[in-house]
Amino acid sequence: MTNPKKNRPENSTEPHRCSWVTTESLALYHDEEWGVASRDDRHLFEMLVLEGAQAGLSWLTILNKREGYRALFHNFDIDRVAAFSEDDAARLLLDTRIIRNRAKISAAVANARAVQRIQAEHGSLADFVWSFVANTPIDTPRATYAQAPASNEVSDAMSRALKKYGCKFVGTTICYAFMQATGMVNDHEAACFCRFRTSAAVPKRESDKRRTN
Repeated sequence: MTNPKKNRPENSTEPHRCSWVTTESLALYHDEEWGVASRDDRHLFEMLVLEGAQAGLSWLTILNKREGYRALFHNFDIDRVAAFSEDDAARLLLDTRIIRNRAKISAAVANARAVQRIQAEHGSLADFVWSFVANTPIDTPRATYAQAPASNEVSDAMSRALKKYGCKFVGTTICYAFMQATGMVNDHEAACFCRFRTSAAVPKRESDKRRTN
């Protein structure tokens, strides 16, 4: 995620937000979702796909296409995406509601199939990814978001592990962004009001285990 500077009037009544928040849509995402601990497999898969889709682009671009992704990827139903055929992928490539990149679309399908394997072996994607932080968010308050790293040893390990299951577009930088987005890392600035949210105001998303018939 980029780190543009945002000028704030000295008498502003707006709460302090992380410096990368420069638009209303980014503010909504920042305030309601970014850094909230997620243990829901469907949401985790969504963020894995979207973070991969962001590669080389801005997060705002992805947010603007998020509803298109949800529509075309069946609200990120893992089993339905895993069942996509080459014809399905070809149709997605023509749809302007998402990033029309063949490698990224193919990666989304491959990642759904990889997540199925992870679920079969570990019970859930949530159990698997949260094990890298021992089920406890990494919390290192920093004065500015610019001080946050692009990756760390944990994201290095997660990247290697996901690749072993066949995941694509899961380099260490993407994995770190994924960890930030889903609450495995709390990189809100020290003065950001979101750092002080109560668990009542921001409930955790509970794990959505894969259903078997």
